[in-house]
Amino acid sequence: MKPFQFKQFSIQQSKHVFRVGTDGVLLGAASSVHEAKKILEVGTGTGLISLMLAQRSPKAQIQAIDIDENAVKLAAQNFENSPFKNRLAVSLEDYKNFNPKEKYDLIISNPPYFEENVSSKDIIARQQTELSFELLIVKSKNLLSENGLLSVIIPFEAGVLFEELCSRNQLYLQRRLLIYGIINSKPKRLLLEFGMEQKEMMNEELIIEKSPRQYSDEYLKLTEAFHQFSK
Repeated sequence: MKPFQFKQFSIQQSKHVFRVGTDGVLLGAASSVHEAKKILEVGTGTGLISLMLAQRSPKAQIQAIDIDENAVKLAAQNFENSPFKNRLAVSLEDYKNFNPKEKYDLIISNPPYFEENVSSKDIIARQQTELSFELLIVKSKNLLSENGLLSVIIPFEAGVLFEELCSRNQLYLQRRLLIYGIINSKPKRLLLEFGMEQKEMMNEELIIEKSPRQYSDEYLKLTEAFHQFSK
């Protein structure tokens, strides 16, 4: 499988690990990094999101974890070959058993979202077999710093459930980015950010394509520091 080339780094890919996709690029480009010094990515896959955050936040130390040994090996390779390697680390971890001594200013994840799937392809990366929404939320609440954020990208249809689970665990929605695949279509994804403090919520929208295979100006601007084709 060919590597995916970004402006400042490249991603080696594997048939055994969920490949680079738009969801990961969106989360890496649009999440609220702010002044985060310590970042945790849960379910790193190729390491794409961690690499994007390392580029966006030059002072951040980033820990990535994954339950899949193939993903950990691939992410480690991609980290080592990047200009940000000194600020990136990856380890083989089951999130439910992950017990670091430190708290994180940002916990970020592109979590599994298919409850069931008859195909065995991407079974860990895309099904809630190993990382349920509830586990992600409960565990992250305990690992966030006082002003930390949990940032996720999920299907639009899963938004109500995810927000409800966060509310039950005293994580408050601070930002909702509604993502459309193409203009005049139904919403496709939600980028949601939660913190432990109740604040006025930011509501935003993003359209990826203005016409078939033609990226919108707002998507090009969002990803211009990463994609080769961005102007």
